[in-house]
Amino acid sequence: MNFDENEPQSVREERFAAERADARAARKAASLDLSGAHVGAVIVTVALVLLIWYGELVALGIVSGAVLLWFAAALPWTYADGDHGRHALQRAYNLTFGWGNGF
Repeated sequence: MNFDENEPQSVREERFAAERADARAARKAASLDLSGAHVGAVIVTVALVLLIWYGELVALGIVSGAVLLWFAAALPWTYADGDHGRHALQRAYNLTFGWGNGF
């Protein structure tokens, strides 16, 4: 998004809207790589099972609540970004568990 101070506000808003629409279309056309997100989800699941196994119910509530809160925040963000349906769920899943790409 380039900024020209001599450009009228209405023209700038139209140009920014067109650039956002182009970026949204490119993002929707690209396929999501969810392999790292699957790894992250498996790690979180194993951690939750271990917390259940050892009877750490407070820690279980904190960890599962944090993951749920993160996903609950990511989902409306993807909807506000213009994604809907399955693609929005996949992006929210990737935003929540995508840190597993580092493993």
